[in-house]
Amino acid sequence: MRFEEIYENYFKDVFRLCLSLTKNEETAEDLAQETFVKALTAIDTFDGSKDIRAWLFTISKNTFLSECRKRKWIADVEVPEDTPSTDQDFLEVISDKESAVLIHKYLHEMKEPYKEVFHLRVFGELDFEQIGDIFGKSASWARVTFYRAKNDIKKYMSENGEI
Repeated sequence: MRFEEIYENYFKDVFRLCLSLTKNEETAEDLAQETFVKALTAIDTFDGSKDIRAWLFTISKNTFLSECRKRKWIADVEVPEDTPSTDQDFLEVISDKESAVLIHKYLHEMKEPYKEVFHLRVFGELDFEQIGDIFGKSASWARVTFYRAKNDIKKYMSENGEI
């Protein structure tokens, strides 16, 4: 199927999902467009083993969550109970130059696959589906591995007085 056909067949579904997440038509339109831009750049990673609509919905949801983090919106998405709350945004910490050096030192010592998954997600800006594909694992595996790596880094930073 050509990408134009994918766009024509699934844009309305993606838009409706975005609208249900944002409750704003203009923002939903932007997120839907962003979803298809990301899908176009990653279309060669789609192997056809899953429903393309589910793949697009995953991209859309991740795009929405990224936008929430970027704009510091509160997403109406369930957060696991064991997720620790932090007063300072993790991305702010790693963007600080001194903290970044400390993180890189820790990353150098971090065990695989945590080290590579963290690098691919943060520095390579890959989504969990792409990371899972690289390792021959699921997107859920990549997500769990990333969050474990992130929590290890947070713990290390906390022990060193950075968070």
